[in-house]
Amino acid sequence: MTDVKNGGITDTHQKRYGLKADKNKYQWHTFDQRFDLTKEPNEPHRHGWIVEIDPMDPTSTPKKRTALGRFKHENAAVTLADNGHVVVYLGDDERGEHIYKFVSKNRYNPEDNSSNTDLLEEGTLFVARFDAAEGELKGIGEWLELKQGKNGLTAENGFASDAEVMIYAREAATIVGATTMDRPEWVAVHPDNKAVFCALTNNSNRGMKDNQPIKGPNPRSENKYGQIVRWMPENGDHTSTLFNWDLFLVAGNPTVHSDFYAGSANITDENMFNSPDGLDFDPSGRMWIQTDGKYSNEGDFAGMGNNQMLCADPDTGEVRRFATGPIACEITGLTFSQDQRSMFVGVQHPGEKNEPSHFPAGGNSKPRSTIMVVQREDGGIIGA
Repeated sequence: MTDVKNGGITDTHQKRYGLKADKNKYQWHTFDQRFDLTKEPNEPHRHGWIVEIDPMDPTSTPKKRTALGRFKHENAAVTLADNGHVVVYLGDDERGEHIYKFVSKNRYNPEDNSSNTDLLEEGTLFVARFDAAEGELKGIGEWLELKQGKNGLTAENGFASDAEVMIYAREAATIVGATTMDRPEWVAVHPDNKAVFCALTNNSNRGMKDNQPIKGPNPRSENKYGQIVRWMPENGDHTSTLFNWDLFLVAGNPTVHSDFYAGSANITDENMFNSPDGLDFDPSGRMWIQTDGKYSNEGDFAGMGNNQMLCADPDTGEVRRFATGPIACEITGLTFSQDQRSMFVGVQHPGEKNEPSHFPAGGNSKPRSTIMVVQREDGGIIGA
């Protein structure tokens, strides 16, 4: 999106969503006026939504689920609460933004699948506030309701309808007092349905701006390495507005630093990494961590090498490196075959910024993004 005609964007909504009046490299507005904000100021409102696709019905029409809010979605982690409500956890992939939760208005009906097709159409969106005593890496939290007329979301504050709350969810989160996070990316729910984890990738702005204090789940200024936060819903109820939280791990480099930038106790010179991004569990409860960070292998990142994938035990905190990617790539995307004997892993943008790479074909081939399948030589379960 661009607004080159006016020479500047003054709308606070547009600024909060990263829209700038410059000639960016895509130049979309020169081919389609919908991308020129001087002509189509509401065009950005069409973007930033979760879209649901029914894989069981190829004739169905994908639907934007606007009740889940408009922001920079990295993923949507769906679970079913014991009382039948569908709960979706969401991260906003931007420095200083927030973690959200959606609770469906209606309940899942296992006897009538047709009644479940629009459970994400209506419900309540919440945003997280993490509280902690000074210096503590654990504490309590509360889900703050994002609804017009509540928690300061009034017409006087710029929210005259629920639609405006959803469209400007970031600003609504600020009004209600949500915690600014270190770039929340993937969220994953443990298979036992008792805990939820979120990868906080990094945040060079932490401590540099007044609205991003160094506290609680975001304990380091100019955070280069990232961390993983975990929360447990009150009484195991995902629809509850209360939770307990802690930091499962704090990434760092113990070969370079001796202070908190070395990372938490479960980070060593054999498993160190930076910028946790992808996050998921296999059916047995092993956590898989994928990184998208600095691969310079020097300075603060000396010894870390390329981006990688690690396996962690959520109970003991043990972390082991599982795979290392090719030069200048991101490891992202993960799924398993039903028998857990085949793992499918995404390798994105190898050879980024013209770094030398011939992945995956070798020789003199150009680097390409790839889906790899990983299997054990003995045919066993991956990660066991």
